[in-house]
Amino acid sequence: MRLNDLDERIVHALAEDARRSYADIGEEVGLSAPAVKRRVDRLRAEGAITGFTVRVDPAALGWETEGFIELYCRRNTSPEDIHRGLNRYPEVVSASTVTGDADAIVQVFASDMRHFERVLERIAGEPFVERTKSVLVLSPLLRRFGSGAPA
Repeated sequence: MRLNDLDERIVHALAEDARRSYADIGEEVGLSAPAVKRRVDRLRAEGAITGFTVRVDPAALGWETEGFIELYCRRNTSPEDIHRGLNRYPEVVSASTVTGDADAIVQVFASDMRHFERVLERIAGEPFVERTKSVLVLSPLLRRFGSGAPA
């Protein structure tokens, strides 16, 4: 499904703050509150909006260390195998198959360096993993959260 301009503006407003009222969003996009609600309900029903959530600073939960792990997998490892293997780790916040030499890239949050090292060792020990390469984040420079391009 492709969103039209008005729907994109509504989604962008919700992505910035999902607690905004329909009236507030309507004022921004030029619709009444009931019209915004109808559009949001339709976007949810069609699967364009998959839910509403809260964003929490990982450091507030004790996750002070962030890193990325490149996975180099054994031959014939499917994306489903990678997903199943990584899904057990609460420290893994995202994982994607990628182009290039690595088969997948994994984003990990940990409480400290030692914790990151333990997670890295456990992931490297998964039967489908041939080798890993990791980098640690020094300072996050830019993060966007599901809003797409600004309206």
